Amino acid sequence: MAEQAVVKKKGFARVAEYFKGVGAELKKVVWPTKKETYKYTLVVIVVCALFALLFWVLDTVFLALLGLIV
Repeated sequence: MAEQAVVKKKGFARVAEYFKGVGAELKKVVWPTKKETYKYTLVVIVVCALFALLFWVLDTVFLALLGLIV
């Protein structure tokens, strides 16, 4: 079995290689359109508002039940 030579890069060469890899990966990304971004943002805001409402209702109900117990 032949041993592979492991070449360790130092300092700036490793950082430069890392950023080259980052750039290559960013070129593969399929970015959303402006319309999709608005749509997804609206979905996130609506879902957050619904969860906030749900937690407020649950908090109010549990507070009322706790008031009856104590």
